[in-house]
Amino acid sequence: ALPIYVIAALQKSTGDSVLKFEPFVLHVQCQLLEDAQLLHSVAINSGFRNSGITVGRKGKIVMAVRSTHCLEVPLSKKGKLMVNEEYLDYLLHIANQKIGRA
Repeated sequence: ALPIYVIAALQKSTGDSVLKFEPFVLHVQCQLLEDAQLLHSVAINSGFRNSGITVGRKGKIVMAVRSTHCLEVPLSKKGKLMVNEEYLDYLLHIANQKIGRA
């Protein structure tokens, strides 16, 4: 269940409130391109579909592991709560599911 202080804080807000869940990002500098390719393969096979390898002008090899999971939902506008407690609880459940899949 949703902690009571979350609803209380949203009700006290005078501005806009947004629930924001941002994707996971991890940058790894690799010595060898082969290492980056292996890590890229592992990342893709683990569900991090937005991963990639970049090679800089000076030869620096960086493998970026990125998830595609994100969520951004307005909760209040100018202090007025736009969602009920049941929906907020549902949103938190969805965000927690996304964390579990990443």
